[in-house]
Amino acid sequence: MREFLRTLIALAALLTLALASGPAGAQQPEKRIALVIGNAAYPAAPLATAANDAGLVAQTLQAAGFDVVGARDLDEDSLRRALREFVDKAAASGPSTVAFLYLAGYGLQLEGENYFTPVDARIGTAADVAVRALRISDYVRSLAALPLKARFVVLDASRKTPFVTSGDPLAGGLALSEADPGTLIAYNAAPSTVGLNGTEAYGAYARALTEMMREGGLQPGPLFERVRLRVDELTKGAEVPWHVSRIETGFMFFERASDAPVNVRPEQIAALRARPLRELSPSQAYAICLERDDLASYQEFVTAFPRDGMARRVRALIAARREAVTWRRTWLANTPDAYWSYLSRYPRGPHAWDARRRLTRLAASLEPPPRFAMLDYDLPPPPPDEVVYVERGALYLDDPIYELPAPPPPPVVFLPPPTYIVTLPPPPPPVEVYALPTPAFVPVPAYVNAPAYIAPPPNNILYQNIHVRPAAEQIHARNALRSPDQASPTAMGAGAVLGAAAGASIARVALPPSVAQKAALHASPSQIPTAASPVQPGISQAGSRTMSGHGQVGAPAPQQVGRAGGHEQSFRAQALPGMNGQPLPQQASQSGLPGRGPNDPMNLNRLPLGQQPPAANGLPLSHQSGRPADPRMQPSGQSSGIAQLRQEQLARQHEQQAAEHQRQAQVQQAHRAATQRQQDMQVARQQQLIQRQAQQAANQRREMEVGRQQHQAAQQRQQAMQAARQQQMAQQQSAQRAAQHQQMQIARQQMIQQQAAQRAAQHQAMQAARQPMHAPPSAPPPRGGPHHCPPGQACR
Repeated sequence: MREFLRTLIALAALLTLALASGPAGAQQPEKRIALVIGNAAYPAAPLATAANDAGLVAQTLQAAGFDVVGARDLDEDSLRRALREFVDKAAASGPSTVAFLYLAGYGLQLEGENYFTPVDARIGTAADVAVRALRISDYVRSLAALPLKARFVVLDASRKTPFVTSGDPLAGGLALSEADPGTLIAYNAAPSTVGLNGTEAYGAYARALTEMMREGGLQPGPLFERVRLRVDELTKGAEVPWHVSRIETGFMFFERASDAPVNVRPEQIAALRARPLRELSPSQAYAICLERDDLASYQEFVTAFPRDGMARRVRALIAARREAVTWRRTWLANTPDAYWSYLSRYPRGPHAWDARRRLTRLAASLEPPPRFAMLDYDLPPPPPDEVVYVERGALYLDDPIYELPAPPPPPVVFLPPPTYIVTLPPPPPPVEVYALPTPAFVPVPAYVNAPAYIAPPPNNILYQNIHVRPAAEQIHARNALRSPDQASPTAMGAGAVLGAAAGASIARVALPPSVAQKAALHASPSQIPTAASPVQPGISQAGSRTMSGHGQVGAPAPQQVGRAGGHEQSFRAQALPGMNGQPLPQQASQSGLPGRGPNDPMNLNRLPLGQQPPAANGLPLSHQSGRPADPRMQPSGQSSGIAQLRQEQLARQHEQQAAEHQRQAQVQQAHRAATQRQQDMQVARQQQLIQRQAQQAANQRREMEVGRQQHQAAQQRQQAMQAARQQQMAQQQSAQRAAQHQQMQIARQQMIQQQAAQRAAQHQAMQAARQPMHAPPSAPPPRGGPHHCPPGQACR
């Protein structure tokens, strides 16, 4: 009986563990959807990495089982439609959905709100931001209102803005925000700071994000903490990301096998994190405070290591975070007293113009009155040494004003070297308008896999290790992915998902529906295959590569890159004679007709006029169309006049074709000239923009120098006033001491005089007492005098 009970208890425990650890068996399969946008073709200042970063993130999300739609270089209308369609798609997906939104481009902040700018945004004043750009909080609130499992909003958009507003400047970077339950919000740079505009193939933030995703086994919070450490390491401390997470449900982009190698033990990391920062080395303390990313940790580091090389950069982070928190609480209060309180603390701060704009809307005075209710920020006011950081439009952590030796990378115990490192060349240009670039796919360890409980996306883009596995195992893995309920751990593990397939780069990210319709309208007629440009085997009609057999990639079609509507187009049609400098046909056949060259697929130039090439149906083919010719129109020995007439007709047709080719060549030459003029104008605009930026930088430096001088002068005045006060207090104390001394002298003299008088009186008394003792005896009074008799006695 006891054996039976023990067995029953063990089975119940195993059943409970299986239900707790196997979401696929007890819950609905998890759906994953994502929208990835990379805006790079800004006329004012194009971005080198935004589109590539979006393609890299989209590819990683595809490998993680997300149904990804994405696009690049969207204008305002397309961007709004794409975001609305994504919100509608999330609403229709159900409560087991994880939504991921990634936006790369230029971001702006205005009056406490963050905005994302389309490529056609024209912003000349602060009022244009709310009209021309998209407010992020609108879509964040829409996603937060949906019953989803988790939501990710990643803004890779905190950059130095090229939009210059006249008279009313904007604060730099992105505004501090709060996350709703089940939501994670992440920036590529800390609030009120700006990141770097990458010049390589990919930006530091996208590289770090994809690397940490592919590590596997990380929850959202720890994953983005490691992203922050990795970006700090890649940029030498010049860029520090930020995030806030309220995702409490368990979620992992990729699972990590239990037998995966572990570089460090969790208990070692926990032991180091529990120790005070002053007991650690500066590099370890810097990594820990950067991982925590809060004011208390940064201040603890500065207190523990005030003279370290990284202390000045940490002070800059403290100044930016203190100002961002102050402005956030001011904006939430939204009262004149709150804005006056901010202006009292930061009269020349980044959000000073935002405070004045809000005061104007509230019909209040722009300058703080002598008396008002000061807002309680629960933060100490900024010390004077923070003026150099906050009295600017934007905060650059690599600014020369506090340029110091780059901080060393975090120790290995906090950031193990990632298994997947992004060192990829730039992806080839996309073959479709608005399409994201597709980078090469790099293999990852076999112990990192997409979770088995996710629902495969409709397009079923899950990267397979098909180049290293037998065909039978490939088919089994594909069937398992199509039916997640029947997927076994063996099929899903050991690299069944997330491999480096030989044809992985062909998995192009789908366009949003509205953007796909717009791309179809922008397509060029020359992209349509014609008889002169037959479709090659292995090439799809859209100009993309296709897979044949077991992952073999067909050869790409010859392409000519042109421009239409400001976007790159890929023309699959072969170059016609007379186009792009191609020579006109000069060969002639035996009949005197212009030939088509040795590459003519039908060798028409080598056949006599009366002889036609055979066709599949036994009928001859005509010279022009390649279709079966009408037997009634064939020349014969008795109908030489008809043959001559046909020859003249063909000659006229060839002349017309040559004229058309020349006209097309002229049109293309004019198009190239116009494109060159546009490029020259763009270069001139860029030079003007660089000059304006240099002038602005010089003006900012002058303003900073003036501010520094004013600050120094104010400090000198304060020091002079303090010295004068101290001198006056010293004089007063000296006068008081002199008066006290004089009073003491007068009192002493009075005491001396009193003592002398007392001694004189005593001396006189003593003298008086001695005189009767030494005086001669007096004569007796005469007798008989009645007045000499004592009273009451008779005189003798």
